[in-house]
Amino acid sequence: MSENKENLRTTTGRVVSNKMDKTITISVERLVKHPVYKKYIKRSTKLMAHDANNECQEGDLVAVTSSRPLSKNKKWLLVEVLHRPNK
Repeated sequence: MSENKENLRTTTGRVVSNKMDKTITISVERLVKHPVYKKYIKRSTKLMAHDANNECQEGDLVAVTSSRPLSKNKKWLLVEVLHRPNK
């Protein structure tokens, strides 16, 4: 009944909000080819992830992995902060 490592999905994204307690919102961008014009368009998906130590700031590039549902919308866990922009 334990979750296998093969079933875990890992993705990277940019933190767009950290206003909640122990929760961050990240934006994951992807390129999609337009069916008629064949031009690549940026599309984004917002994911909510669990940040146990409240260590992320807005603008950070982070890696997250899938997990069991932690709340209604939160189904991802923070793995690591990949890059912090200098402010």
